[in-house]
Amino acid sequence: MIRFVLVMLFTLALDRYSKFIIMNKMTEGQSVPVWNKVFHLTYIQNPGAAFGLLAGKTWFFIMITTLVLLAMVLGWRWIQKAGPLYHWALGLVAGGAVGNLIDRLLYTRVIDFLDFRIWPVFNLADTAICIGVGLILLDAFKDLRRVR
Repeated sequence: MIRFVLVMLFTLALDRYSKFIIMNKMTEGQSVPVWNKVFHLTYIQNPGAAFGLLAGKTWFFIMITTLVLLAMVLGWRWIQKAGPLYHWALGLVAGGAVGNLIDRLLYTRVIDFLDFRIWPVFNLADTAICIGVGLILLDAFKDLRRVR
């Protein structure tokens, strides 16, 4: 269980620190090439979800995130009994969700800055959430193969 909490706190700290650096070292809309035409740091404030979907629906996203976090709290007993992969996965999802929730509460937008030029700009919280969900799906597929 301590693994879940540590992963969540580390993910949250890394997300908050990276956004703090971007917001204090760059101006909104500024883009700095790290690897020209492949990877840039581009500071934007996203008013929606992935790809800017549902822009301006801040309270909707706050409500959904709060419900997901509440489900984790209510599922605390199950999380404690889950294996290490689930602790990592749920810690990443929770840390990323809280990171983006803080942005929505403070700025009504999410701070994004990772720009691979072929994909919409995103942040470390988004990355953590995607990796966490991927780990959950991987574990679910392993369970399905065991059942067969």
